[in-house]
Amino acid sequence: MDPRRRSPSTCSSRSPSPRTPPCEILGYVGIEAVLDQLKIKAMKMGFEFNIMVVGQSGLGKSTMVNTLFKSKVWKSPLPGLGGPIPQTLKLQSMTHVIEEKGVKLKLTVTDTPGFGDQINNDKCWEPILGYINEQYERYLQEEILITRQRHIPDTRVHCCVYFVPPTGHCLRPLDIEFLQRLCQVVNVVPVIARADSLTLEERNTFKCRIQQNLKTHCIDVYPQKRFDEDPNDKILNSKIRERIPFAVVGADREHFVNGTCVLGRKTKWGIIEVENIAHCEFPLLRDLLIRSHLQDLKDITHNVHYENYRVCRLNESHVLPRGPGWVKLTPAPAGSPLIPRSSKSHRRIQED
Repeated sequence: MDPRRRSPSTCSSRSPSPRTPPCEILGYVGIEAVLDQLKIKAMKMGFEFNIMVVGQSGLGKSTMVNTLFKSKVWKSPLPGLGGPIPQTLKLQSMTHVIEEKGVKLKLTVTDTPGFGDQINNDKCWEPILGYINEQYERYLQEEILITRQRHIPDTRVHCCVYFVPPTGHCLRPLDIEFLQRLCQVVNVVPVIARADSLTLEERNTFKCRIQQNLKTHCIDVYPQKRFDEDPNDKILNSKIRERIPFAVVGADREHFVNGTCVLGRKTKWGIIEVENIAHCEFPLLRDLLIRSHLQDLKDITHNVHYENYRVCRLNESHVLPRGPGWVKLTPAPAGSPLIPRSSKSHRRIQED
């Protein structure tokens, strides 16, 4: 018998090659219906997005938020009333439900009136950082409960839009000091406020100086380069990083230009159209926050910033505040990157 010839049983006993192509579907199964199921479920639950705006008074933060979502999300005081300047920083939050084509978005906007308005701004950022960490702590307390909600309310700040005054020079020491701390706990998108007060040449020079300041002082704003995984995302995010900080103009009033109704600011020399890329970079900011990177902002908040807070919080604390289903935590081993939820060696239930 020729040794090169093998019996059928010998051939069938061979293990499949690792390069074996995936099996072919001979008929219709309906796998693509999974996407429809996910869409229907997401439509029923709705979406949550929490944004914080930080900057001095008079930079148009409230107007910018209204322009972003084309709704009266935040009501600013009427011009000419001369409201008093807050003596201390006091954070204010407002929640709205916005619906568009059947998609519901629960939007929470947090404003920071009084930031940087005083003569002595020493550690004026502490209430802001404290508020961000407080939302992480609130989410953590709900997450570690033995009997917890099916859907934990998410009040964590997903994005912070930082308004830089249009000085035309560079970042102030206050901006640098605060941004270095802020970028470690939240996604930060810097913008040049009231960009219409600068000429195009001044705007480009100012933007280059800010980019140099961010690079010199190791301020890692969103989108962070280290989180680029997909090649297509890397190309898109590289183009965005080249344009940051965005030079924006906010306006919530409509005007007619050549028979078309547009959002803009009326001046003696014409209408500044906020949605015209030739006038300002507001469309780039809107696309980043809403149309292309909203879910990515939420993912990085949960998987990176909140995860860093959770690990540090559980490592440094033996006992968390008591509450329903209170859990006592033992310290995690040194260098542990993650504390498994089901590991009994890392936590135990404290009986009353």
